[in-house]
Amino acid sequence: MQDITEITPQQAWQMMRQENAVLADIRDLLRFNYSHAEGAFHLTQQSYNSFQDQFDYDQPIIVSCYHGISSRGAAAFLTEQGYDRVYSLRGGFEAWVNAGLPLTTAYTEKPTETR
Repeated sequence: MQDITEITPQQAWQMMRQENAVLADIRDLLRFNYSHAEGAFHLTQQSYNSFQDQFDYDQPIIVSCYHGISSRGAAAFLTEQGYDRVYSLRGGFEAWVNAGLPLTTAYTEKPTETR
């Protein structure tokens, strides 16, 4: 496997805002639908053709999984397919959440009760 550069969630968010980077989330559909990084694309074998149609080979691609392990393999695959700037999200979605970065969720948080 090729060496894939890992970046922090903060670096990923900055690249998404400043360089039009796409965050490709490879987690399962149920978890993705429940919550994911704001603006993430759900990348699966079934959505790969759509991914190719939507994103350029020179556009920065950041791959995210649960904890930052599986994303390395998916990032290597994208590099092998010709994508030039591919990164793995260090710590995965868990790190994104822990960093307090924007999420899209299928739920609403209940307000904290005060007594």
